[in-house]
Amino acid sequence: MNNVKIFTLLTIFVPIIGAFTIPILSFSPNFKTLSKYWACVIAFFTALLPFFLIPYILSGSQLIFGKHLYFGINFTLNVDALSVFVSMVSSVISACIVLYSLHYIKETDNQSEYYFMVLLFIGAMMGLVYSANLIFLYVFWEIAGICSWRLIGFYRTKEFIIKADKAFLMTFLGAVLMLIGFLQIYHTAHTFDITKMKGTEIPISAVLLILAGMFSKSATFPLHSWLPDAGIAPSTVTALLHAAVLVKIGVYVFSRLFCDTFVLPHISYPTIAIIAVFSSLVAAGAAAVDYDMKRILAYSTISQIGYIFLGFSVMNPLGFAGATFYILAHGVSKAGLFLGAGIIEHNTHTRDIRKLGGLIKQMPLTAIAFLMCAFATIGLPPFSGFFAKFMVIMGAVKAGETGIAALALFIALLTMFYLFRLFSSIFLGKPKQDMNLPVVKERSPLMVATIIIFACFAFFTGIFVKYPMKIVNSATYAMVHINNIKGNTLTKITGLADK
Repeated sequence: MNNVKIFTLLTIFVPIIGAFTIPILSFSPNFKTLSKYWACVIAFFTALLPFFLIPYILSGSQLIFGKHLYFGINFTLNVDALSVFVSMVSSVISACIVLYSLHYIKETDNQSEYYFMVLLFIGAMMGLVYSANLIFLYVFWEIAGICSWRLIGFYRTKEFIIKADKAFLMTFLGAVLMLIGFLQIYHTAHTFDITKMKGTEIPISAVLLILAGMFSKSATFPLHSWLPDAGIAPSTVTALLHAAVLVKIGVYVFSRLFCDTFVLPHISYPTIAIIAVFSSLVAAGAAAVDYDMKRILAYSTISQIGYIFLGFSVMNPLGFAGATFYILAHGVSKAGLFLGAGIIEHNTHTRDIRKLGGLIKQMPLTAIAFLMCAFATIGLPPFSGFFAKFMVIMGAVKAGETGIAALALFIALLTMFYLFRLFSSIFLGKPKQDMNLPVVKERSPLMVATIIIFACFAFFTGIFVKYPMKIVNSATYAMVHINNIKGNTLTKITGLADK
């Protein structure tokens, strides 16, 4: 029991405290060059810690602990299958992105600020994931927002600052509305402690306020426009935003509050499902016509996040399991795609796919890894994205939402279209003659190795899907219990792993 507490606290505070060591090291010329490697060590150590919690949560155990403070604002942490799973996914992806950063930003000024913000970003995500108090959840939510604001505007030119300010203002507005919703819940329940409100019915007004925060952070239509604009940030930052941390915050809080804690008015879930699939459709359509490589991937993120919201909103075990597993499947595949785009932009100095072509000859490893990550995002078997997307769509069918399920299947076909269009425009055909591009080579073995790692993650988490599904099924079991959903064992529900 004490070991579980120690590993949980370390997962939160190692990256936060480690972030503040970066500027201290940077003051000394002797340690300035070592600070980035120190950041990498901290990130990978953080990623290792949640794995020590796996035996505990697979036994079906849950630990709630913390310290009582004032006015019901207690520092309470909740260690269960859902929090451990999301912390594992986010920390591992973030650590690999930090590894990639060692070469990607090595010529950039303000590297100490970059690593400081990235580590603080990771720590905020870990704190939010384990928080069992609405106020501390909000505090970590806002810390993540401030970090993303600084990282999006990292290059500090006017264009970058404008886009960073837009992202901050939209997500901050949503967060304020969410906080008002939390205060309304406190007025009803007289507590901010999530674990004491299991099964509590909340009014529709609070649902709408909290949804505004979730949708703004996870870039769901109509609060989505900041995310494609954030594509001007360094590719490592966009990978963090899209794959590991920022947009996952909204879907995680949705699952924690609306599936694992509160009971919503009945009309809420079908409405959220419609919004989710509509957002996914709009974003997929935008991705199909855009020419900016990173904007296409950004719209793809918005579209895939719609699947996660859909899975959680159909209110059955198959949808819950699919949405939870989708957090992993989308995270690893989209991280690989954005970091692959970073290599392409780094070598060709353009994001316009109309100016690219034929790069598979010069960059074969990048091309193969990029294609594998695209397969996972599309949902082709045996990649992890197939199982996640299949469970979400079948969950919608099981809920009687056949029209929504059919639309979700059509969106999957659109995903195939725009990602194959993206791949062929970059890697196939002949190089454009009017480009005057420099000689393109597959430089930086470290950057290439990182996207290969993500491609392997996307493949092997599908081949060996039963292992992550054990944790997913444990998290699903808790959501089913809270919502009094009757059904068979999770083995029969998902067909992928035993409870």
